[in-house]
Amino acid sequence: MSPPPTAQNSNVSAAGAPSTAPADPLTLRDLDSIDVARLRGVGPHRCESLKALGIESVFDLLTYYPRRYIDRTAQAPIRDAVVGSDITIAAEVLAVSSRRLGGGRRLVRVDIGDATGVMSVVFFNQAWRERQLCEGRWVTVFGKVEHYRGRKQMTNPVVDVLGDRTGKIVPVYPQSETAGVATWDVANWVAEARRRCAARGIADPVPDWLRLRLHLVDRATALADIHDPRSWSDKAAARDRLVFDELLRVQLMLRCQRLARESHELGIEHEPTGGLIEIFHRSLPYSLTDAQRRVMADIDADLRSTRPMHRLLQGDVGSGKTLVALHALLIAVRNGHQGALMAPTEVLAEQHLISLRELLDGLVVPDDARLGGTRPLRLCVLSRSRSAAQRPAVLAEIAAGHADIVVGTHALLEESVRFSSLSVVVVDEQHRFGVSQRAQLREHGREDRRIPHLLVMTATPIPRTAAMTVYGDLDISVLDELPPGRTPIATHWVQGPLAAASMWSQVRAEVESGRQAYVVCPLITESERLEVNAAEQQYAELAAGVLAGCRVGLLHGRMPSADKERAMARFRAAQLDVLVATTVVEVGVDVPNATVMVVLSADRFGIAQLHQLRGRVGRSSHASMCFLVSDDDPTPTAAQRLTALSQTNDGFELAERDLELRGEGTLFDERQSGRSDLKLASLARDGTWVQAARNAAVELVAADGDLDAHPALADEIAWLAVRRDPDFLQRS
Repeated sequence: MSPPPTAQNSNVSAAGAPSTAPADPLTLRDLDSIDVARLRGVGPHRCESLKALGIESVFDLLTYYPRRYIDRTAQAPIRDAVVGSDITIAAEVLAVSSRRLGGGRRLVRVDIGDATGVMSVVFFNQAWRERQLCEGRWVTVFGKVEHYRGRKQMTNPVVDVLGDRTGKIVPVYPQSETAGVATWDVANWVAEARRRCAARGIADPVPDWLRLRLHLVDRATALADIHDPRSWSDKAAARDRLVFDELLRVQLMLRCQRLARESHELGIEHEPTGGLIEIFHRSLPYSLTDAQRRVMADIDADLRSTRPMHRLLQGDVGSGKTLVALHALLIAVRNGHQGALMAPTEVLAEQHLISLRELLDGLVVPDDARLGGTRPLRLCVLSRSRSAAQRPAVLAEIAAGHADIVVGTHALLEESVRFSSLSVVVVDEQHRFGVSQRAQLREHGREDRRIPHLLVMTATPIPRTAAMTVYGDLDISVLDELPPGRTPIATHWVQGPLAAASMWSQVRAEVESGRQAYVVCPLITESERLEVNAAEQQYAELAAGVLAGCRVGLLHGRMPSADKERAMARFRAAQLDVLVATTVVEVGVDVPNATVMVVLSADRFGIAQLHQLRGRVGRSSHASMCFLVSDDDPTPTAAQRLTALSQTNDGFELAERDLELRGEGTLFDERQSGRSDLKLASLARDGTWVQAARNAAVELVAADGDLDAHPALADEIAWLAVRRDPDFLQRS
């Protein structure tokens, strides 16, 4: 996308400041250029407090939206508070007192009242409440009503200090005790900013025809009503408009990038059928699923074109993505080029190497330099831990074109790696790599400046709205069918010592019947060293305790490469009964004889990671099971995650549940910094607006990826992209 030159107004010194020239309405870029220090009541100390909340400009302040609202037009009086019920009450602070309790604890007692009565509110170990809740302040308290010494009372309720704003729908902003910012402070500053903006008004870059078709209010009205709604319908309409704005910006950015890329990049045309491809498919000992055939047809169509493929392949664990990826790589080889497969870890790269060797055994490629005119298809691996003695020979084979398919880790990105003719790139577990890393490999080593085709894969199913929003610049193929012969995995949530004892008995029974098991230790802290220590300690305890007599091995990320390979080789060869590991086994490890997965402290993991770990078993016709061991009292969210995993093996259903529980922040962080502009929009709840924004972007962006017909939108997208990611324009 080539944004228009920035046209900053010379009269933008403060919102609504007097000027000799006519002032245009304020754009988001303008609002972002005005420091909050220009507002009345925001001195140096308050500036630091606001900075801690991510508020530095007037734009930040106006998009610091309320987290909820309290309807003071119909407030429940104290006299109607029923003992045992949860209720919200608005009242005035009448008296505050505190006293010390045993053990160094402190109790703060607050008497509150309205026109209908008085009740007490008590706080344990919250001494700061005495400073917060001074006499005369209006507050809302939410909690369970109790009966204590003949009087209604609440203990440790949720509190919002509002000021005297009766008869209104009152916004409640995220507050910070450490930063010293309360909701009424934010409300006052927002009101001041809106007052200062009133003279010039707020610009609306969305064309009127689009806004009217979607029944959306204008941006100025939306920003007013989200902060100071006169009715619930006004608040809802304001949210709809601001949600659409957020989603439209994301979709426009993705659409511009995609079309600009397609109009400027030239790829390599391939013939995807015949010869090596037919021989490979005939050699397979099993039939392809309908889903695999469908996705391979998508890839064939992409590779026939000189427009570089840019496709995301998502599929549940065990759905056969590796075979599809190999099909794409073999098309490169069949056409006289090279393919590369990049994996995020050495363990996964080695697993891919083993899997590909088995699938490619006996295949040959044309070679006029050899007697008979053929040679075995050459597969090699490149990782940073490969010995220095091996590396020069591997690099030479890659540069000479003798290495047909190269499997590697980040080492493939190094300057010393030069391909003879790289035409297809597959990136596995794409969320582990940044956009710039994928682009670096995709543009690697071609003197003719042609762009290799790119297939990125993930075994983490992506919700539909997230796929449209986060991965909107990619074509998407889905493997939604498991190969025949796979058995469902029985998943059990394990709590307490009795359940744990029963679990270990089942693990031993599986081992005695000739099967194998994984035991995964959690990431205790962000320190990999401590994670390794935990794994080593767990390994020692299990080998000497409940798994005594079993052949127990250990695998973690800090082991030397040779030791990791040796541990995995012994486990694959059934020379180990149980493999105690960290999450290095999360993806790609394929041992069909392993039928048990035990995840310790499973409440520390997310849904996607637990689903990936569970997918290491159930890879044959043997009945398999997964045990999720949690603390005795997991958090409510952790309990929801573990319950969901116990109820279904469907990764796509779990992905939707994960989105509801986690929100979309992590999705954006994994994809690329600079893409998340979602302060109000929820991919879990706003699917209709996601589709509306996607459709609007298709209409607004020209075929070559520019927004020249809509300069105000173009400027807003360019400003936002650079604001979130200063290197965006250079990389784009």
